[in-house]
Amino acid sequence: MSKILTFIMNYNKTIIFSIVAVIAALGVFTVLSRSRLADNSSVNLADLRANADSLAAEETEFDFGAISMSRGKVSHAFKIRNTGSGPIEIEKLYTSCMCTVAFFTQDSKRVGPFGMPGHGFVPPLRRTLVSGEEVIIEAIFDPAAHGPSGIGRIERVVYLEDENGVALQLGIRAMVEP
Repeated sequence: MSKILTFIMNYNKTIIFSIVAVIAALGVFTVLSRSRLADNSSVNLADLRANADSLAAEETEFDFGAISMSRGKVSHAFKIRNTGSGPIEIEKLYTSCMCTVAFFTQDSKRVGPFGMPGHGFVPPLRRTLVSGEEVIIEAIFDPAAHGPSGIGRIERVVYLEDENGVALQLGIRAMVEP
């Protein structure tokens, strides 16, 4: 009986020691990870804030109001300007839903359509906007894309993403009717 008690006590000490060692290791890992993230995020946040302030839209939301599925697609053009002092690399243009596509127009050259990632190939945009340059992002919404289940209020987003992953969001809304 005493051998069993000794075994159990030693076994409990081993388990307790193992648990304490794992908790200590996790604590060290967490502290190191947080310090690395803090260092990286402070640099990245400064860059992101600078670029976020450099892309400006005359309007970031547009409401089509009531639209009919039977009348077909509707579109709206958003004017975007580089308000920063240097060039901005625009990497991606994409949408939040397969019922919406976007076109990019720069110097009278229209490229697209750009749609929702995961619903067909969405090519990279890779365009440079110099300081003060203005481009057009055209959002086209197809109210019939979802069929009868698509009736009612909709909200969709077009994303224009720079090289740092900062996305300017352009929203469209509508009340879809049959």
